[in-house]
Amino acid sequence: MVRMKSEWPDEGDLVVGTVHKVLGYGAFASLEEYEGKEAFIHISEVSSGWVKNIRDHVRENQKIVARVLRVNPKKGHVDVSMKRIREDQRTRKIQQWKIEQKAEKLLEISAKTIEKDLDTAYEEIGYKIIEEFGDLYEAFETAAEEGEEALISRGIDGEWAETLAEVAKKNISPPEVHITGYIDLHSYAPNGVEVIRNALNSIENQEIRVQCVGAPRYRLIVTSPDYITAENLLKKAAQNCIDAVVKEGGEGEFLRELE
Repeated sequence: MVRMKSEWPDEGDLVVGTVHKVLGYGAFASLEEYEGKEAFIHISEVSSGWVKNIRDHVRENQKIVARVLRVNPKKGHVDVSMKRIREDQRTRKIQQWKIEQKAEKLLEISAKTIEKDLDTAYEEIGYKIIEEFGDLYEAFETAAEEGEEALISRGIDGEWAETLAEVAKKNISPPEVHITGYIDLHSYAPNGVEVIRNALNSIENQEIRVQCVGAPRYRLIVTSPDYITAENLLKKAAQNCIDAVVKEGGEGEFLRELE
């Protein structure tokens, strides 16, 4: 179970639950992010259409995403709706929850490394991380990219920061984006093939791959941690390649996307 700092969700929040009881008038689900808390889905909130048999829509052990309608601490449960969310919201929430499950597992591994348990990890730094970074996974990503100093600067204890950074670097790959552009190259020199080959070879490296689509068109594939950097690399590489061909009396054109 991925734990939240607050004891109860707020009205309007999206929550993940596991259905454990289905009755004729509604269903009950354990809230995955709020330990010991239960959600109730009334039959009228299960689906936007008419529900003849609730079991056609909800079953025991089913994972659901729902929107919080009311929070009732006295009754010990939360009223939620499965119908008041869009499919893209449901998908995004499940993905987020799965990522946080992974992050909690990394926190548990970190705790074992320094001979502590998950409960202690949450009490000592887990909830602090959620307050500082928004969620656990964001902290692990930051630690993987920037090291323990990035955690210490946000108030995380040195021993924990060092351990979290070590675990993060072993288990989290840096984010990557891939973008594609095209260049058309023409050379009128006697050694035109060599001119174009040299121009293309001059820009190919770990971040930029060159593929021949069919002369005179070539594809440039850029890999980078973010889109802005990738776009700048792509434009610079394309322009350098074109300049090299133009210098030898040829011409070139950059196309961001093919029509």
